[in-house]
Amino acid sequence: MQTTSWRQGVTRYQWLVLFVAWLGWVFDSMDATIYALVLQPALHDLLHVPGGAPVTDKMIGQTGGVIFSVFLVGWALGGILFGMVADFCGRTKTLVFTILIYAVFTGMAALSQTWWQLGLFRFLTALGIGGEWAAGAALVAEVWPESQRTRAAGLLQSAWAAGFLAAALITLALRGCGWRAVFLVGVAPAVVALFLRLWVKEPERWVHARAVQAAPGRRLTGQLAALFAPDLIRATLVGSGLAFVAVFGLWGATNWAPTLIRSLPGLDGLDAAAVTERVSYATMLLNVGALAGYLSFGPLADRWGRRAAFALMCLGSLVLLPVTFLAPRSYAHVLVLLPLLGFFNNGIFSGFPIYLPELYPTRLRATGAGFCFNAGRVLAAAGPLVTGQLVATLGSLGRAASVIAAIYLVGLLLLPFARETRGQPLPD
Repeated sequence: MQTTSWRQGVTRYQWLVLFVAWLGWVFDSMDATIYALVLQPALHDLLHVPGGAPVTDKMIGQTGGVIFSVFLVGWALGGILFGMVADFCGRTKTLVFTILIYAVFTGMAALSQTWWQLGLFRFLTALGIGGEWAAGAALVAEVWPESQRTRAAGLLQSAWAAGFLAAALITLALRGCGWRAVFLVGVAPAVVALFLRLWVKEPERWVHARAVQAAPGRRLTGQLAALFAPDLIRATLVGSGLAFVAVFGLWGATNWAPTLIRSLPGLDGLDAAAVTERVSYATMLLNVGALAGYLSFGPLADRWGRRAAFALMCLGSLVLLPVTFLAPRSYAHVLVLLPLLGFFNNGIFSGFPIYLPELYPTRLRATGAGFCFNAGRVLAAAGPLVTGQLVATLGSLGRAASVIAAIYLVGLLLLPFARETRGQPLPD
């Protein structure tokens, strides 16, 4: 009996749209990740005062947590704002503009002379990163056929792992050039914006909805209010809650993995370039697991349903976070555990470009997806800050990460209230 490939019936243009959105998300991820990989050397330089006291790990942890939190606030604001813009002005136009924003300001981070300047540039970078996701998720959902949307969304989210890998390779290749050179490479995504503008048109579904529903006096604030109408408020609250859980866990714990690796006893005595090399390799393995998680979520969601797939990822993250951050006593142990953690802790993010666009009609799709994915990020922005304080209070990153892992219990408690959308078409 011959099995029909899920790729059958997908047009060349639909693949092009997915590729361009995927590439934009690759660079989105790369620019978001660069900071985590160079956090320690960058803040060591920026916090150092000639003739002053030495820069300590506690100072780096606390300041790094503040910048992480500022970055997440910018990401949230950008996702909400540009989600609304994408529903008003178009998915493609918004993608172009947001890619230019995060490319330019990642490059400008290389010019930072103080930690607060670095924080400002990371905030501005995050505005573009948040907006790019909202527009890209809506674009792919509306262009691809209904029966293949989950696979397309999984492939789109796999770009995050590719971006992590690109950031690790760049950091590895430039390990002798300093952290400023790493940030300068972040300007490269600006090239994607040019191709996006030339090759990709607005989705017909959006063009039709915009023509039918456009009305004088329609305002951006009305878009947000519509998300809390009686028929949508449950979807908005549950979607935002799930995104909050995923983001809090990732940025509150997993994205501190490079710092965990740098603190391992076996790395004592190695020079900075050698330590950076080991951090890069470990980050690559984390994202091998993440890539497997991204690509697995779609098939799991099609077979078991969206809620069951989210539950699996929450449960795996709840277990693997404390195991990964507390159990390792050597670099080799970390290399074994990080891919497993990446599968669950990162893989959950493939659920959002699948699930969130399914909750809203076309006129609100980017607004709703952008709001849910990013509203919780405002609260989740406290994650890195809380982690920094927990490290100072509990005395180790491992204990702090174990406390942060409890957030996945919240995700499991939310899922019974989530609407199951498996097998249903996108609402018009």
